[in-house]
Amino acid sequence: MADLHASPLGREVAYPDRYDPGLLYPIPRAQARAALGLADSDALPFAGHDRWHLYELSWLDPRGLPQVATATAWIPADSPRLVESKSFKLYLNSLNRTRFADAEAARMRIAADLSAAAGAEVRLAFGLPPLAEPAGASLDAQQVTITDYGPPRPDLLAADPAQVVEETLCSTLLKSNCPVTGQPDWADVRIAYRGPRLDRAGLLRYLVSFRDHAEFHEQCVERIFLDLLARARPQWLSVEARYTRRGGLDINPWRASPGAPAAPPTRSPRQ
Repeated sequence: MADLHASPLGREVAYPDRYDPGLLYPIPRAQARAALGLADSDALPFAGHDRWHLYELSWLDPRGLPQVATATAWIPADSPRLVESKSFKLYLNSLNRTRFADAEAARMRIAADLSAAAGAEVRLAFGLPPLAEPAGASLDAQQVTITDYGPPRPDLLAADPAQVVEETLCSTLLKSNCPVTGQPDWADVRIAYRGPRLDRAGLLRYLVSFRDHAEFHEQCVERIFLDLLARARPQWLSVEARYTRRGGLDINPWRASPGAPAAPPTRSPRQ
C-alpha cells in the first residue's frame, strides 16, 4: 500500500505555482479491500464510482485572462487506484497559472491526468449536479440508545427474511475520520435495496458506530455495502455517501449490486 505519511496529506505543502500532474497521489485500493475480505484476483461484488464535485477550478486563456468553472469527475470503482483528496486539490491549484487554448482543452487535460493517476478512464464534465434533499425514509428521528462509536459493528445489523421489501433509507449521521490526520469526515448516506426488511434501529446504530472509525471515504462505503450484503442478503443493494466539502472538493462514493438502479446524481443541501 502507498505510504500515506509520505503523501501531501497531513503536512504543510508549498502552494503550487505551475502545472504539475505529479501532485496527484494515487492510493492502491487492493490492501484496503483485502482487509474487507476481497482478494485482488476476485471479481468485485459491486459496481459504482467515486463522484467528485470540483468547486474551485481555474486556468488562463491564451491571453492570460483567468477562467473559472465547476466540474464533476467520475472515477470508476473498479479502477486500481483512488486519488487522495488533498493531492487532488493541490493538482487543481497547479492549473491556476496554466494557459489552455479553450475550456475543452482544459477539460481533456484534467481528465487525462486523473485517468493516469487512477489507472482507468475518468470522466469529467463541467458543471455540478442540482441540489436536492435525500430521497427516502429518514432513520434519524428514531428514539434509540447509542453506545458504540467505533469500530464499526456489523453485528448490529439485522433483517427479517419473512418481509421482503423494496425501499430507500437515508441518514445524515454518518461520520468517520481521516486515517492520517484524524480530521472528521461528515456525510449523508442513502441505502436502497430489495430484500429482507432491514431493522432500522440496528441500521442507525451501525452507521453511528463509524463515528470514531478512521478510514477513507471510499473504503467506508465499501465496508457498509459488504456488511449489509453479508448480514441482510438483499436481492440488490445500493449505497451512496455524500461527504461535505473540504478544500473546494467533495466526494460521493457509490457502490451497488451490478445492474442495480442508480439514483440521479444530486448534491445534498449540506454540500
